[in-house]
Amino acid sequence: MPLESGSSAAARQAKQKRKSHSLSIRRTNSTEQDRSGLLRDTLEGQQDSKLPVPLRTNLLDLFNQIEREFESLYIENLELRREIYTLNDRLAGEGQTVDGADLSKGALKTKASHSTSQLSQKLKTTYKASTSKIVSSFKATTSRAVCQLVREYVSHRDGIWDLSVTRTAPMVLGTASADHSAMLWSIETGKCLLKYTGHQGSVNSIKFHPTEHMALTASGDQTAHIWRYMVQLPTPQPVVDSSVSSTTPGEDEADISEEDDADGEVEGPNECPSVRIPAVTLRSHQGVVIAADWLVGGKQVVTASWDRAATLYDVETSELVQLLTGHDQELTHCCTHPTQRLVVTSSRDTTFRLWDFRDPSIHSVNVFQGHTDTVTSAVFTMGDNVVSGSDDRTVKVWDLKNMRSPIATIRTDSAVNRISVSVNQKIIALPHDNRQVRLFDMSGARLARLPLSSRQGHQRIVCCSAWCEDNSACNLFTCGFDRQAIGWNINIPALLQEK
Repeated sequence: MPLESGSSAAARQAKQKRKSHSLSIRRTNSTEQDRSGLLRDTLEGQQDSKLPVPLRTNLLDLFNQIEREFESLYIENLELRREIYTLNDRLAGEGQTVDGADLSKGALKTKASHSTSQLSQKLKTTYKASTSKIVSSFKATTSRAVCQLVREYVSHRDGIWDLSVTRTAPMVLGTASADHSAMLWSIETGKCLLKYTGHQGSVNSIKFHPTEHMALTASGDQTAHIWRYMVQLPTPQPVVDSSVSSTTPGEDEADISEEDDADGEVEGPNECPSVRIPAVTLRSHQGVVIAADWLVGGKQVVTASWDRAATLYDVETSELVQLLTGHDQELTHCCTHPTQRLVVTSSRDTTFRLWDFRDPSIHSVNVFQGHTDTVTSAVFTMGDNVVSGSDDRTVKVWDLKNMRSPIATIRTDSAVNRISVSVNQKIIALPHDNRQVRLFDMSGARLARLPLSSRQGHQRIVCCSAWCEDNSACNLFTCGFDRQAIGWNINIPALLQEK
């Protein structure tokens, strides 16, 4: 008998020890007395624990509180399931409706009639919303292999609004910043090659001439400048240095957190040459010039302003060719077609307009109301599509031949800023207010999310994206309020294969 009692005591002790390390929701009918007895038994069975008894008691009490919360949620879940089953039974008959029946909880009272199809549709929507988060997490993990941060471009003293890549050799990156300057960068080394300081206000946009070494910038000083640049690319650094610099933690965090850290970055811009005087100054707007772009051929430019108008200028004479009016609120962006004389302007009035200058005698305009909030950008693709993004958290793809309704709609969880579309594969890069950058195809299917962590990626709002498929090292660039531009390497074949 003594041996038997000892073995049963050891079994009991092991059983109690296992119970103390698990939270079971199966004990839905347990009482406070049962819990207190279990607590005492557990403490007696944990004599070999190194924790003090008061600390263990407090810890187990906290676990019990958590268990009680789980139990209440579990019971509530069972009741809701029963109510759903009851509701489904009542709606099983065709045409049968539900009165204001008092179910077990008053929260489910209803006075309206619902059909079975409506209920099933709601359940499907809820299921999709819950499962999409799981699918997104898997895609975020797999996308790290095909979307890699290559280089960070850091020297601006304020947020970067816009960026673009030159269309002619030497290939350099251009950034426009709220610090009243625009910079040209070596893509391979991340070194600042030239700084333009001719504006008296925030530089909101930068675009390069299609064939010559000229840049077009738009500014908050109500002007747009055309200035010439001459740069010499430095010797590329070894690949090892590139990988180290792209993964060094703390650089971007230091640039966005401390004023004195920003002051410490002044040495970089001072080492590169600067341009202060523009070749052409375009003046006619009465408000902030938010964006500007070259028309095909590079002989004319279009500007968009907060004065609710866009203007078409002749580059050689700097004269205003035509004033484009019609928007009810401030303009946010303008873009030109790569091969045709077409211009699209977007506005805070929730519309974007398509201006056709292909026939010199007729300048037609079409208005499109496809969004419910500010249209932050609308861009052309190389083909016959327009892609528009909005603060209403949607991106829509339109066909120029039939723009009555979008051919695809992308719904996101954050406002969308200046988007870009790759020339060859037509992949849409969406910069968001929530610091994320997502990639979609033209059909609206999500391809990837660029890696985002405390050590890499943007730490504040991402303002703009720009593709450069001709560069093997970095084929996508993004910029934001964290005062840095980032070069990414997107393995497009692998990305499309995952799709």
